[in-house]
Amino acid sequence: MAQMSPEEIIDQQRQDWSRVAPAWEKWDALLHQNLSFLNHRLVGDARIRPGQRVLDLGSGTGYPAIVAADAVGNQGEVLGLDLSEEMLDRAKRKAYGLGLFNLDFRVADATHLSEGDGSFDAVISRFCLMFLPDVPKAVAEIARVLKPGGYLAAAVWSVPDQNPFIRIPMEVLRRFIDLPTPPPGQPGIFRLAKPGDLSGMAEQAGLQKLGDDEIQADSFYDSADTYWTNLLDMAAPLQPLFAKLSAKDRGEAERQIKEAVEQFRKGEEIALPMAIRIVVARKPF
Repeated sequence: MAQMSPEEIIDQQRQDWSRVAPAWEKWDALLHQNLSFLNHRLVGDARIRPGQRVLDLGSGTGYPAIVAADAVGNQGEVLGLDLSEEMLDRAKRKAYGLGLFNLDFRVADATHLSEGDGSFDAVISRFCLMFLPDVPKAVAEIARVLKPGGYLAAAVWSVPDQNPFIRIPMEVLRRFIDLPTPPPGQPGIFRLAKPGDLSGMAEQAGLQKLGDDEIQADSFYDSADTYWTNLLDMAAPLQPLFAKLSAKDRGEAERQIKEAVEQFRKGEEIALPMAIRIVVARKPF
């Protein structure tokens, strides 16, 4: 199969994430439960404080931009960018419902920022950069729009072995269909999983690396059924793969996935380990 151009990749991702936008709104409470700690970690690592101007790349349905908006206060400003207008429509409703009017959202491609040089005190990003077709270009844009002394704090997924809540469905799918390994440098969930992947690009863009850490956490579900439904609803990259299965194979894949996640049950909850790589860098003065 011919390799997609960067423009085709961006267009496909826009379609994928727009398609699942209603599901992200539906599961908002579960997302907040499982990732609230990360939103606050990114805001803290970026040293965000009142009165600052902050850029959030890949805002989706509003986080971590909403946490940043609370941190900068009425004298500050947060701009959240995402490819999907449908995602951002939900982010706007959420933010304005919380009374946050120092926060704006805009449809944009992170590799082509329209903001001027030195426009932001901080740039934050949660699970966005690994899906971009040209990560070095996006990081160069981040460096350009940061003010001298400004911080970048970005979260990407760590390696598959440390992320069973993502690894399990991929392993089961491979029993039914061929899933070739993406070529090096191509967009994907684990594109920036290894130490030095993203932080090295930040240094190449002229930023000073402050941290490249893997943090451990758990993703909680009240049942294997909830995990399965959540997976099918929200996982835009996996939906086309499940669609390739016959009804019989899909049923068997569901059974195997539920059986695998049940092994992580702790009392009344299933606690699936996840590992996240957080890269922090600063633009020199």
